[in-house]
Amino acid sequence: MSHHRLAPNVHDHKNALEEALGLLRTELELPGTYPADAVEDARAAVAALKLPSYDLTAVEFVTIDPASSTDLDQAVFIEVDGDGYRVMYAIADVPAFVAPGGPLDAETRRRGQTFYAPDGRIPLHPEVISEGAGSLLPGQECSAFVWDFTLDGDASVLTVGVRRARVRSRDKLSYKGAQADLDAGTASPVLHLLREVGLKRVALERAREGASLNMPEQEIVQMPDGGYRIDAVPQLPVEDWNAQISLMTGMAAAQLMLEGKVGILRTMPAPDERSLKHFRLQTEVLGRPWDGEVSYGEYLRSLDPTDPRQLAIMHSAGMLFRGASYTAFDGTVPEDGIQSAIGAAYAHTTAPLRRLVDRFVLVICEALCNGGDVPGWAREALPLLPGIMAGSDQLASRMERLALDTVQAALLLNHIGQEFDAIVISGSRPQNGNGNGNGKNGNGSSGIIQIAEPAVTARCAGELESGTKVRVRLVSSDITTRQIHFELIS
Repeated sequence: MSHHRLAPNVHDHKNALEEALGLLRTELELPGTYPADAVEDARAAVAALKLPSYDLTAVEFVTIDPASSTDLDQAVFIEVDGDGYRVMYAIADVPAFVAPGGPLDAETRRRGQTFYAPDGRIPLHPEVISEGAGSLLPGQECSAFVWDFTLDGDASVLTVGVRRARVRSRDKLSYKGAQADLDAGTASPVLHLLREVGLKRVALERAREGASLNMPEQEIVQMPDGGYRIDAVPQLPVEDWNAQISLMTGMAAAQLMLEGKVGILRTMPAPDERSLKHFRLQTEVLGRPWDGEVSYGEYLRSLDPTDPRQLAIMHSAGMLFRGASYTAFDGTVPEDGIQSAIGAAYAHTTAPLRRLVDRFVLVICEALCNGGDVPGWAREALPLLPGIMAGSDQLASRMERLALDTVQAALLLNHIGQEFDAIVISGSRPQNGNGNGNGKNGNGSSGIIQIAEPAVTARCAGELESGTKVRVRLVSSDITTRQIHFELIS
């Protein structure tokens, strides 16, 4: 695969991009350098850490993440257990490092999550925790919350437990490397079982009419020379299988909290009739009608993102995945506690290094599972967490959108006047004339197109039909305003 990038001799463009990305942090008021008192709080916690007496270091856990990741939240082990399976899922023990009410606690609440800016990650926790003592790095003895599942032959959960334990991961695997080993038949037994259990959990997801929108992601990658590129990254099968273990854990956490009548769920309403009707019309226009006889989740799994019209359908399906939020409760179980895309009650609990709410879910579930008292500091935080996470999620989404617009504009600076083949992913609509957004200026109609190289999505003037292949010309590209303007040729 070739990668488009800023020409190495165009220093002015590169400097302009670096400046624009730096200004983006200021514009959005993103968190800056970690406060000294919070860092000192973290260092003291690392120095004082005592590993749990419950020893699971003999269990051959492995982590599976993007190759560059060093903040490793999860490690997995799977073995055959009679006619079924035993799955052990170790989650980083972040609560062991965060003193309630201390400077580190306050700063993590201010941040809410790790922000992945193109010019550098803004971590939720100081690196001494997130990439050091708290990360499940290979060969390092760590404290972890270990979820212990027994599954039947269909991979349905029979029993679940969670407790703190001492663990040691054996290997840091990458998604690409794990998939390559599985495809070549050289993978470890744990990976073979991950595929086996993952496929069975996918079947269970289909049975409960869950839905996944596994679209290729546009990923901003920083080059060794300081430049950037945008990769269109398709999801690998092993990522889906690994995600199924995380989903299973989140569903178990939700059930524990619902039974204990205290906790916080990740919820999302079912699509309303208007959205479903509009989506059904889109599928008819794009030549692959959804008749409603199968669930929309099953229909989405049948789509091929390499087909232009089917990719356009997947973009349209975004309207079915709206309204996700957090629902906290203490004493009264919520009536609307379902995450509709998953098809079950669900909670975030497997990424505490990178997401604030998981820290609280872990300690609540461990207490409920083992007959202990839920810590007062966790109960007291429950009413505050939905607002903290909503604000953090909105900021992260805005940062990602504006950063992508900025880098796309930079990638196209040297191509003004050039023509490209493109796919229409959203048909024409009248322009508003406000000039806010990529090419949203002027009169007439416009739609959203995607060009393959460089991997750019932008607005294009002209009468456009969703799912069609078109030829377009780049009229202008501006890093400062983050605007890109294409026009239709044919």
